[in-house]
Amino acid sequence: MSNIVSLLKSPDTVIVDVRTPGEFMGGHVVGSINIPLNEIPGRVEEFKKMGNIVLCCASGGRSAQARGFLAQQGINCADGGSWLDVNYYKNN
Repeated sequence: MSNIVSLLKSPDTVIVDVRTPGEFMGGHVVGSINIPLNEIPGRVEEFKKMGNIVLCCASGGRSAQARGFLAQQGINCADGGSWLDVNYYKNN
């Protein structure tokens, strides 16, 4: 988890929450952006323009799927798992 923590502390890192907009509105990491899992295939070019990427969701399942898909597209990103964990590591 230390690699994720160092990524989260970097000002260049983009935290992408892959939950639904409704879930995102219910709580999210401050400064994160919401790109729901089902929208990722159509937004690959957007991801290619991002620097360091940490993905998160509710439990880590969807962020793991997103990481796998993006890796197949040649996009380097990290799976942070639950947004609550990402929030904790970013702020502590």
